[in-house]
Amino acid sequence: MSTSTAGLPERAAETTAESPWPVRLLSMKIAQYVDRMSVLWVEGQVVQLNHRPGAKTTYLTLRDPDVDMSLSVAISVNALAAMPRPLQPGERVVIQAKPSFWEGRGTLLLDARQIRPVGVGELLARIEYLKATLASEGLFAPERKRALPFLPHTVGLISGRASAAERDVVENARRRWPSLRFEIRSVAVQGSTAVQDVCRALAELDDLADVEVIVIARGGGSVEDLLPFSNEALLRAVAAARTPIVSAIGHDVDTPLLDHVADARASTPTHAAALIVPDAAGERAGLRAQRQALSRLARERLDRERTLVTELTRRPVLRDRTAYVRAQRTEIEAWRARARQQLLAGVQRERERVGHLRTQARLLSAQATLDRGYAIVTEPDGTVVTDQASIAIGDLLRVRVARGDFPVRATDS
Repeated sequence: MSTSTAGLPERAAETTAESPWPVRLLSMKIAQYVDRMSVLWVEGQVVQLNHRPGAKTTYLTLRDPDVDMSLSVAISVNALAAMPRPLQPGERVVIQAKPSFWEGRGTLLLDARQIRPVGVGELLARIEYLKATLASEGLFAPERKRALPFLPHTVGLISGRASAAERDVVENARRRWPSLRFEIRSVAVQGSTAVQDVCRALAELDDLADVEVIVIARGGGSVEDLLPFSNEALLRAVAAARTPIVSAIGHDVDTPLLDHVADARASTPTHAAALIVPDAAGERAGLRAQRQALSRLARERLDRERTLVTELTRRPVLRDRTAYVRAQRTEIEAWRARARQQLLAGVQRERERVGHLRTQARLLSAQATLDRGYAIVTEPDGTVVTDQASIAIGDLLRVRVARGDFPVRATDS
């Protein structure tokens, strides 16, 4: 330790508020720690490239495509010249570099030894690996897909600034449903800031209560151009959104991973318009067809009922409206006649029975006995004499015969 740092703590854990490290010592310690790091390979996206004519070193900024984080890189002109094609901003590369710390500026720098572009084959392989990972987590599962609203109040649209994709979605959607409203967020759809811009726009639209569906649209392009839409950070943001998402990236042959995570996939931005709103003309035609079908069914039903009524009115009972009453009257009269006959027959039977009983009564009466020549002898008080011993000589008796009566006096004969 130099005399300028004599008496200061040797290690960071030994520092205190009373005995801190000066900035120069901290910078020196960081530089010593970083200097012990090995040469390594790092991957990123070139977002800035500064080359001064005649300079032997070129400086560039290497950004992580998934998060907003970057590092400065210094690389020799000769290393750049060894690349198979000139390096362009936005290109993904892998760099062999030795980390170093600039004490004066307090910044970390990568001292690059080699630089290689990431080929399409490597990109596709990484996309396939990410696809398998997300599929295993269930982000592509059909059951997590949400149905799009039939007629959304407002559609959120994320697309490039003044892009053909934006025009295709808006013009075709409004051609189908003229009153449709849009909340448009114009962002970078390729390059180093695409993922960050799209995620920010998605979060803004997802927070709007009246936005019922969000379309992420972009025209076609190369594999490298469409890489932001296979970015893991963007895909997870789409999966976490509460609003249904429509992916309208590229042409029909382009299939970024966003197509698998989104709730619906449109083969083109024009197709996205057909997914988010119905065709007003088609709906009107459908309503007319339904109205005509209902009218036809109503007419057919009315015709059937009219035919049924006509057939009913042609029946005799309805053709002569008094026939039923007459039939009922005839039946009532028949029942009345039968009842009268039964009543008269009953009366006759009872009359005959009464006559028979009268005859029997007449035959068994005292008068009938008198008519046969018999007489009834009674005492003056009306007591019938039934025993000779009850009469004394000289008693006055009365004799009743069939026609009349007369007095007699008992004598000794």
